[in-house]
Amino acid sequence: MWLLRRRGWRTPVKGILRGQNEPQITTSGASTSEAAIAAAIKNSADLVDSISKEFAPQPGELRKLLERLNEQRFHLAVLGQFKRGKSTLLNALLGEEALPSSVIPLTAIPTFILAGEKRKARIFFSSGQPSEEKEASDAGELNKFLSNYVAEESNPANKLNVSYVEVIHPASILREGAVLIDTPGIGSTHRHNTEATLNFIPQCDAAVLVFSPDPPITEAETEFLKEVQSRISRVFYVLNKDDYLKEPDKEKILDFLSSVIRSQCKVEGDIRIIPVSAKLGLAAKQEGCEEKWVESGMDAIEKLLMEFLAHEKEKTLADAISRKASDIIDGVLLEIRLSIQSFRLPLDELESRLKALESKLTEANQQRIVEKDTIEGDKKRMAALLEEQAEQLRKKAKKLFMRIASDALEKNNLNAEAAQNALADVIPEFFEHELGNLSMVFESQVRETLHRHQERASKLIDSIRRTAAETFEIHYQSLADKEEFEIKRRPYWATHHWPVSIGILPEDFWDRLLPYKIRKSRAFKRMSERIEVLVAENVENVRWPTLQNLQNSFREFGENLDNRIEQAILATKGAIEKIYKKRKEQEETVESEAAKLEKDITELEKIRAILTDKTKRS
Repeated sequence: MWLLRRRGWRTPVKGILRGQNEPQITTSGASTSEAAIAAAIKNSADLVDSISKEFAPQPGELRKLLERLNEQRFHLAVLGQFKRGKSTLLNALLGEEALPSSVIPLTAIPTFILAGEKRKARIFFSSGQPSEEKEASDAGELNKFLSNYVAEESNPANKLNVSYVEVIHPASILREGAVLIDTPGIGSTHRHNTEATLNFIPQCDAAVLVFSPDPPITEAETEFLKEVQSRISRVFYVLNKDDYLKEPDKEKILDFLSSVIRSQCKVEGDIRIIPVSAKLGLAAKQEGCEEKWVESGMDAIEKLLMEFLAHEKEKTLADAISRKASDIIDGVLLEIRLSIQSFRLPLDELESRLKALESKLTEANQQRIVEKDTIEGDKKRMAALLEEQAEQLRKKAKKLFMRIASDALEKNNLNAEAAQNALADVIPEFFEHELGNLSMVFESQVRETLHRHQERASKLIDSIRRTAAETFEIHYQSLADKEEFEIKRRPYWATHHWPVSIGILPEDFWDRLLPYKIRKSRAFKRMSERIEVLVAENVENVRWPTLQNLQNSFREFGENLDNRIEQAILATKGAIEKIYKKRKEQEETVESEAAKLEKDITELEKIRAILTDKTKRS
């Protein structure tokens, strides 16, 4: 099930959230900048904790940011046509033959490869049965276990109903934060697998597309690449099996591939295609020969991926987390400054300013209620749009399926089984494709709609803080981070079962005695009725979960936004009210408490300066 929230947009399908059982990864590869940010966030959480119990939410928020910085993974999907050597490439990166590879296409089951100290495999099923897990002593044992589920010989046509596989492995590239994803091969006889892969890749951070010389690129790959380029911002290109090529031939193929990618896929700028021999690279790793590893070209692709991981983690993630942490600290600093000012103002002046602030905050609270109502209105509008699109999909599907079924009936003497087979060939691909399109449309529209609410909420929170600061004559700095939604999060794969059976019984003896024209009319009528039911079932399988998750997305978003605004109102007013009450009860401790808070401000400002400096440098 998908859900759009701060943690991401998930596709409207029945699936498993990636990362539920993911192992911890080390931060040994963290850059100096990232380590400094992590230390600053930890120190700020500890300091805020020690200042006052009134700041209970903020240390928790800071520690969540720290946890996210340490645990962030980047998901790299490895794509390619059957026999391009995807599994061998992945094995080379792992340094051993952990994944099965075969001259026969493997069953179309995705494999997620994650970091861990020991070699393990987990098999997840679409039938609802419990997952199976195996800890392996070596690569051979792991490979053998996986073959029972992903190899066509052991699991023909995926009769075991495997949804996806997780492999846990100690490879260094995984410890740096990568999750490698071996996707089903494209261009297979099961065309809906290609559509499922296309629907999956927008959830990933980058894709590695594997080609080979035999031939360099097919028409199916060209069409697939066009779709990939439109769905993910970063694609790496690899030409595998270059050990079969002489240098002049290799250059010709690289030039040809670059030309096709540039012209057919409208890719601008330099196109870097890395020639490798995954087979020789794997052998080099197994031998422990660094020179052969470099010669295989695998060193180049490994370094490129590692650089991407380091750059993305530091420049994107660490930068965003620094800004978020800075804003949390700014909120704490404002509350402390309000407390100090409340300690030092004459009591009657404090009372007067508190009343003025309460009056202004009443306005903000009314805006909060208006924003809640507007979000509810937008949710209803989006739900109505979904109903319109579902109806259009019903009409489109019925028209297409009737044409296909009619052609099959005409060509096969009104044989209902022929029509059934023709429909079974097109229904999964059709609905996988339509599901992907619907998901992209709604992701875009929901993101745009909620972005507007996010901006208004950020401005409202900013105005609440500014109002408190101005009322008490305190310097205030506007929010640096606008709390943008992060659309992509841990990807997951979903296995769909699209109903394809029309359930029409063959003509009986008496039907076959009727004139052909009457037989045809009766057959077409029965077919139309059954197709209508079939279309309704499949469209509902798209519409219902989409509607449910649309409603959940808006509800969660609305609650989160409402809580943030309410917290901003309560925090600013609460800090002042607490001091006002304390002063009325025990005036003698005022100055010593104010002096202590000033020292806390100095320490917090030092930490904030570290975060700001790191953000500017990146």
